[in-house]
Amino acid sequence: MIFDSTAVFFAQATNAANAAAADNSNAQAGPPGWTNFIFFALVFIIVYFALIRPQVQARKKQEETIKTAKTGDRIVTTSGIHGVISNVKDSTVIVKVADNVKLEIEKTHIEKITRADSSGSESDKTPIAKAS
Repeated sequence: MIFDSTAVFFAQATNAANAAAADNSNAQAGPPGWTNFIFFALVFIIVYFALIRPQVQARKKQEETIKTAKTGDRIVTTSGIHGVISNVKDSTVIVKVADNVKLEIEKTHIEKITRADSSGSESDKTPIAKAS
């Protein structure tokens, strides 16, 4: 008799727990799985347009600036050295900094190139490009 009532009690408790779990699983259904994918895609798009794309554009602009470097152009390097290009090589330029002082500098370190207009005065020099 004791075993009978205990078995009935556990059967009723198990049925009640299963019914409660079924009710909770239907009531607490979360969003579909594809919403997580959309969230991560939006985050990637924001990061791309905020960080990656501006760096790529700045690199392209610097490469164009380097391609336009020629003898006689005034330059400023990324370290702040001012000078005039006296010779252009494949990956470097020879920069005249002062009388009898020439430096060989990597083209990638050119920050700004300034060319003289046709009048040749110091105030007429216009910056060609500046890479960030």
